[in-house]
Amino acid sequence: MIAGEQHAATSMSMTLAEKILAHASRREQVRAGEIVSCDVDLAMMHDSSGPRRIGPKLEELGVDIWDADKVVIITDHFVGETDSLSVQIKELTRDWASQRPLRGYHEAQGICHVVLPERGHLRPGMFVVGGDSHSTTGGAFGCFMTGIGATDMAGVLATGNIWMRVPETLRVRVDGVLGKGVAAKDIILFLCHSIGINGASYMAAEYTGSGVTAMAMDERMVLANMAVELGAKCGIVAADDTTRQWLAAAGVEVNDMDDWQGDGDAGIAREIVIDAGELTPQVAAPHSPENSAPVDIHAGTATHQAYIGACTGARLDDLRMVARVIDGQRVADGV
Repeated sequence: MIAGEQHAATSMSMTLAEKILAHASRREQVRAGEIVSCDVDLAMMHDSSGPRRIGPKLEELGVDIWDADKVVIITDHFVGETDSLSVQIKELTRDWASQRPLRGYHEAQGICHVVLPERGHLRPGMFVVGGDSHSTTGGAFGCFMTGIGATDMAGVLATGNIWMRVPETLRVRVDGVLGKGVAAKDIILFLCHSIGINGASYMAAEYTGSGVTAMAMDERMVLANMAVELGAKCGIVAADDTTRQWLAAAGVEVNDMDDWQGDGDAGIAREIVIDAGELTPQVAAPHSPENSAPVDIHAGTATHQAYIGACTGARLDDLRMVARVIDGQRVADGV
């Protein structure tokens, strides 16, 4: 089911993550382990990580945003306000955003990791930072996107720059066709169990293979999103025609897709090969994604609560999967 090996680099070859960081740091080439200073193409914040935390830091520094056209704010954490604090945070975020000509301000339109690409803010080859741990989701579109904290984000907003240690690459190759009821989430849960939640610590988790190529963008976003559950710095999928068509529908024209492909002879830390046809639906039991196992292991376990949503899934394809399962059924007593 799973195998791994290391590949050494040759001459000027680079992985996709290395190519993006080389471009962001204005260098011809970078290697894993190097510290580079990167120009940020886009910074994304939400209402929890954004103005309420970063505004005071910028005031303390006596500066404002280095380039408002490279900043997007999305309110998605304190929506459907049920208390006065949530109302205050929403209003503070809205007021702060309205005082600046931001590239985008999207209020209560959906989860930030979904809204960002849907509103046409991402394209292959971009170096993007987000004020949320699961900002790695953007890597599904051929970006290097990673999550940072409020202090680092304040530095980015003030300077437009951030340092990065060039990550090694963990290549996850999914071969074959996923079976009925098996999805991208099952791949990630299987990986969490197989290599551990720190198994890709500070790596670029690069997803490839025929199983990934066959996936819709919604599913690729799951792979990139949950790279952080493996400890990765980013999750990334090289852009292809599926990416191009999805972005075109979002109003983004991609003409340089071929420039943002990893070199076949680039050095990587490890390659893991998964036979998609052998993978079965997985369940993560409490209290860690690492505690994942095939669903039949938990057959007969009582269920008291079910939640359909979160930034991992909750996209249209996910909701369709749920609809197929519950069609004609009733919620069981006690759930």
